[in-house]
Amino acid sequence: MPHPVAGCCQIAISPGDIDSNVAKVERALDNLAAKNCTIAVLPEMWSCGFPYRSLAAMARQTPLLLEKLRQWAVERRMVIVGSLPEADGGRISNTSYVMDHTGDLRGAYRKVHLFSLHGEHKHFAHGNTPVVASTSLGHLGVMICYDLRFPELSRRLALDGADILCFSALWPETRIDHWSLLLMARAIENQLFVLGCNGCGREGNLRYGGSSLIV
Repeated sequence: MPHPVAGCCQIAISPGDIDSNVAKVERALDNLAAKNCTIAVLPEMWSCGFPYRSLAAMARQTPLLLEKLRQWAVERRMVIVGSLPEADGGRISNTSYVMDHTGDLRGAYRKVHLFSLHGEHKHFAHGNTPVVASTSLGHLGVMICYDLRFPELSRRLALDGADILCFSALWPETRIDHWSLLLMARAIENQLFVLGCNGCGREGNLRYGGSSLIV
């Protein structure tokens, strides 16, 4: 595969403010494109964070955001990975999309491990299918935030042919040491490159820890 130049779009997500978050992501992608990045990972739920009361309304905007994602990928000739709320029948999934630089959607992964401490299991449907997306830069294994704590999923993706593991996250500052250590562990135990993009900023009483990392 071509040698990828990777970057993470670490932004402070404004809860429920899609327009603001879209503008932040676009600026971050422009900065990465100026550095010749060919693959970019966005944070978990990058369009809105976790405004549970308005989650359904946020999810209705996702088809338009996927068109925006396609436009960004084509214009910047960049593979882009990131998680958005997906309306799925009567439920909503936390879904990470893989958009190739050709504008083709190469994969959609619904988060398997929901973080019950923050009530995710009450608002999202569980995913049940690991995803390795075939792109112009190789095979990307896709995971979201809490999935990082489960080494079996990373191993499954490695055995399924992943070249790179991509994590989108909103990981709390209070446990940020775990984030960094686990990203390194997943890289070492699977002998794969790992891209971990975490959001920053505050949502209610919760502060996200940033510390995005490429291993």
